[in-house]
Amino acid sequence: QVQLVESGGGLVQPGGSLRLSCAASGRSLSIWTMGWFRRAPGKEREFVAAITPSGGATDYATTVKGRFTISRDNAKNTGYLQMNSLKPEDTAVYYCAVARTILLVRTNSEYHYWGQGTQVTVSS
Repeated sequence: QVQLVESGGGLVQPGGSLRLSCAASGRSLSIWTMGWFRRAPGKEREFVAAITPSGGATDYATTVKGRFTISRDNAKNTGYLQMNSLKPEDTAVYYCAVARTILLVRTNSEYHYWGQGTQVTVSS
């Protein structure tokens, strides 16, 4: 079984930055796609970003493209989401997830393992 634990969330002012981490245990994730999703209050969970096993390809939601960067360190079995130029509308619980595929995928149903989430609040 795979366990995912997110960290790095918190309160930040608009325009600020945060770096989320997703530490995996249970098995190596180096052969699978990793993704980040978020759920804002009153909304459904939505795709944020994904990265292929090698890290050679990435995909971003339009709302975060150019501001967020997804990366991974397979040696550490850890994924990251660097979030810059944060806006109040980025406020949400952020989840990391792993899909048993080598492709970039965006839908919730294509991901098999999920973390418990970390809260990100962007407010002045």
